[in-house]
Amino acid sequence: MLPLRKRLAATALAAAACAFAPAAAWAGVVVSVSGPSAASFPVGKSIGNSERIVLRAGDTLTVLDGNGTRVLRGAGTYPLDQQSGASQRGTFAALTQRRTASQVRTGAIRGENDPVHPTNLWYVDVSHPGTVCVVGADRVRLWRPATEGDATYALRASGGASHSVTFADGDTLAPWDAAVLPITDGASFALSGPDGAGSGTLTFVVLDAAAEEPEALAQQLIQKGCTQQLELLSTATMIVEG
Repeated sequence: MLPLRKRLAATALAAAACAFAPAAAWAGVVVSVSGPSAASFPVGKSIGNSERIVLRAGDTLTVLDGNGTRVLRGAGTYPLDQQSGASQRGTFAALTQRRTASQVRTGAIRGENDPVHPTNLWYVDVSHPGTVCVVGADRVRLWRPATEGDATYALRASGGASHSVTFADGDTLAPWDAAVLPITDGASFALSGPDGAGSGTLTFVVLDAAAEEPEALAQQLIQKGCTQQLELLSTATMIVEG
């Protein structure tokens, strides 16, 4: 199976035609860390591209900057501005595009040795309920990883209102009916899967606008607790070193 970043390539090529400012001056942001140096690199920490990152044996540090995401492992000194690999800014543009109904891209993508992921950062993954960031309360769409068969999900607001959403056979997307269950910042909904299987709780964070630069958007997702979307952002924009 092709890596996640390659499955986004067709859309990314079109997005890459847009002009971007040079990324060399942008600082990176830590999106994941483990190992003995973890306390020195908390998630959300900004790192300048010319700053030297000193790691020890057993460290793994994932840093997202204007060009994409890199994983630094083991003892060594790593300046971000000397790393190689093709920029993933086109992939970032494709992943974060807010689509109209006529622009919806159905389907799913799979990372190398990874589970299936949504094709867009703003789709609400019903297989991983939790805190979800959305841009505005309109155009919200639910996404499921499977495509086979009809599947109905029950939603219940904390105030008692309920609604069901059905994915048709072959579809990975289903619209959220905001007229029945309005989405507001901080609103929570109990989600139950097909045949009443328990799924969890969806809690929405409504952003007035999403940051336009990868590292700034990562900071937004970190601050709002949208960890699943942060993981998707960092995975989809992973740079393969040359």
